[in-house]
Amino acid sequence: MDLQLKGKSALITGSTAGIGFAIATGLAQEGVSVVLNGRTQTRLDQALARLREVAPQAQASGIAADLSSGPGMETLIQKLPEVDILVNNLGIFEAKAFEDLTDDDWRHFFDVNVLSGVRLSRHYLPQMKQRNWGRVVFISSEAGINIAPGMIHYSTTKTAQLALARGLAETTAGTGVTVNSILPGPTRSEGASVFLNRLAEQQGIDSKTVEKQFLQETYPFSLLQRFADPAEVAHLVTYICSPLSSATNGASLRVEGGVVRTLV
Repeated sequence: MDLQLKGKSALITGSTAGIGFAIATGLAQEGVSVVLNGRTQTRLDQALARLREVAPQAQASGIAADLSSGPGMETLIQKLPEVDILVNNLGIFEAKAFEDLTDDDWRHFFDVNVLSGVRLSRHYLPQMKQRNWGRVVFISSEAGINIAPGMIHYSTTKTAQLALARGLAETTAGTGVTVNSILPGPTRSEGASVFLNRLAEQQGIDSKTVEKQFLQETYPFSLLQRFADPAEVAHLVTYICSPLSSATNGASLRVEGGVVRTLV
């Protein structure tokens, strides 16, 4: 299927590894000129080299910038004033008890997970509406619906992304611009792999056994019964970024392996 993406440009934040890198790869393979983002030039260069290995014809570049701050945001916008597709993938997570969360913890999570997308959308979305075409995608999480008691601060930011995406979609009525959110579930990202490998070392068992135990204890309702591959998330994102998805706007789209049991 031709997704009609050739000639488009896309910025994918937090894209040096995991889901973000998979999204950049998927879009590049469809002929999109992709701009990767990470905090350090070293990580960015490594990601671009990997991308060109799997997609030799890719039109890809990168911008090193910390998007949790205003100055980092200005750096990126100055280097990339316009873009057709914005994928707000940047995000952090950690397990921490609610009573141990400080105000600084809350501020940091909102700066990274929510305000980075706010600031970039504030810059790029009006241009998209003026051109009457564009795509804004927020990579949220099933934790935005299934609030994780051990990660309340993370879950709250993911719920906020759902509200933000829906609210911005309302401003695009009657245009060729769409704003949607994606809800991945347990995904074998770089961070998840490190977490599972650490558990395996601590328990003296292999990582596949740890993954199975973790899913049984934490996600007993998983229909997939395994961690998704980042590429499986990226396939949905690539479609949502395409002109073929023009009738999908303001939606929260799940690719979480069935861990969410509600119908809506």
